[in-house]
Amino acid sequence: MEKDLENVTMMTYVRETPGQVEKNVNRRKELVAPLVNEFLRGGYSSVLVIACGSSANASRCAAPFMRKYLGIPVVVTTPGAFLTSDFLPGDDTLCFVVSQSGCSTNSLAALDRLRSAGRRAVGITGNLDSDFRDHADLVVDYGVGIEYVGYVTKGVTTLALFLMLFSLEASHDTGRLSDEGYDHVVGELELVPERHRTVQAKTEEFYSAHLKDMLSIETNYVIGFDQAYGIACEGALKFGETMKVPSFAFEAEEFNHGPNLQLNPSRTVFVVDDMNLGSRRAHELYDACRCITDHAYLITCDDTYEKDDHAFVANVGKVSEPTLSPLYLLPFFQIIAHHATDALGRWDDFPLMRDYKHCAPSKTEKIKDVMPLL
Repeated sequence: MEKDLENVTMMTYVRETPGQVEKNVNRRKELVAPLVNEFLRGGYSSVLVIACGSSANASRCAAPFMRKYLGIPVVVTTPGAFLTSDFLPGDDTLCFVVSQSGCSTNSLAALDRLRSAGRRAVGITGNLDSDFRDHADLVVDYGVGIEYVGYVTKGVTTLALFLMLFSLEASHDTGRLSDEGYDHVVGELELVPERHRTVQAKTEEFYSAHLKDMLSIETNYVIGFDQAYGIACEGALKFGETMKVPSFAFEAEEFNHGPNLQLNPSRTVFVVDDMNLGSRRAHELYDACRCITDHAYLITCDDTYEKDDHAFVANVGKVSEPTLSPLYLLPFFQIIAHHATDALGRWDDFPLMRDYKHCAPSKTEKIKDVMPLL
């Protein structure tokens, strides 16, 4: 356990993330081998990821990369949806349950459902010494390392990375991805740590430049396409759970078909650029939101927006594999959420939240050992 937990915050783990990413990329074959072996052994033709909260958002961030390199359907669902649906995918679908702590009650129930149906119960977690041990047939450590703060940051990025590395290695092992293609992606992955640090520094500048706006967020929307939607989901969650403000994530076109009617000059909107097929439309929606509110922002790697003071331009160089972008764009929302919550003094939950958690617990008692700062 870390020596001085009093000084450990979300930012501690944001700062640690690039080092953990570099470590995991370097040991990628060893890290993902158990899940790759499971995938190859089963000859699966689709993947179902069962996760909630930040684990679900990390999975949504990784899903476009997974679909592209595995060449098969990859679906992300929540344990609640999985447990309350009569439908169970066929034996040709690799199903695995994700929980960073390994203590989420709904994730444990999802593993139990897989077992009761005679399916392999595969658990992906950041804590091998967790309740997952008693509910899964195979437990895989995804390589987050230590993260004691409940508002996960390092865990989101490292889980997305793990799922991408799994897909990369499985694609290469099956011959779907050539040696040349594999080396290209690895080269892009090796750029992630420095890109993450660059985004950290740029976010600090952005926060200072827009301090009044960031401290005045009351209701906000985060929108994007494809992997940018995964970033949007995590961005909205981070603002909601830390700053305690209503925060909503939408697939960008879905936002344009109803939720956009809620906009007024007081609302905040963050548009995340996927830098791929949805980029042009994302830019149009950003411009449209600026017509209504001065609190609309674009998160992008497109240098042509450098002079737009409402655009956060990551300055990470040429992006040749945009599906990797969550690995270095996520800290934008993590850092702003931390700084604004700190400045506003909103870390404490509403007093009645203790009663809520007693009525509908989401974690087992073991969470106190896994995340003592939760």
